[in-house]
Amino acid sequence: MDVRHVPDIAAAYDGWAEMYDTNANRTRDLAAVVLRQTRLDLAGRDVLEIGCGTGSNTQWLVEQSRSVLALDFSRGMLQHAQARVRSSRVRFVQHDVRAAWPLAEASIDVVVAILVLEHIEHLQSIFAESGRMLRPGGELFLCELHPMRQLQGQQAEFIHPGTGERVRVPAFLHDTSEYVNGGLRAGFKLVHMGVMSNPRF
Repeated sequence: MDVRHVPDIAAAYDGWAEMYDTNANRTRDLAAVVLRQTRLDLAGRDVLEIGCGTGSNTQWLVEQSRSVLALDFSRGMLQHAQARVRSSRVRFVQHDVRAAWPLAEASIDVVVAILVLEHIEHLQSIFAESGRMLRPGGELFLCELHPMRQLQGQQAEFIHPGTGERVRVPAFLHDTSEYVNGGLRAGFKLVHMGVMSNPRF
């Protein structure tokens, strides 16, 4: 990712945090449904969630798993997530996932990334870090906005409450093949791909 976009993206999500859960957002809501309907094996397992946002999916992951480490680089989003999810089995960390992830190798069973990779220009580091973190038999679950939607002009956006301005969060267009081939190059096996362009490796 071009580093000049990082403050813009983090600042945008900071500004969006207060109303993120109450704004109408069909993509967010459908992604949450997809996560809950996917047959992820979470019971008794340790989960890493990258781009946890306000914690709406984190809450569900905590209820299903042994532990959750939830990362996000928006302080505003994390503050809402921490207020929402009160559990000794979750830990929230402010972190830019383009950098090395703050945990030991082979220490996680499942990596979950929902609607976050569109904000990352170079995806291979995400797959590489996922492979490094996962224990044998681990899983990587991705759920992203379909590239055709982006080509049609759809993008993460909100109305700033202070200015009334429409804020479009900087994003990068990734073809479905980038997700699939990125995972394969990192040594993953594709086991399912659904209609929201959400491959699970």
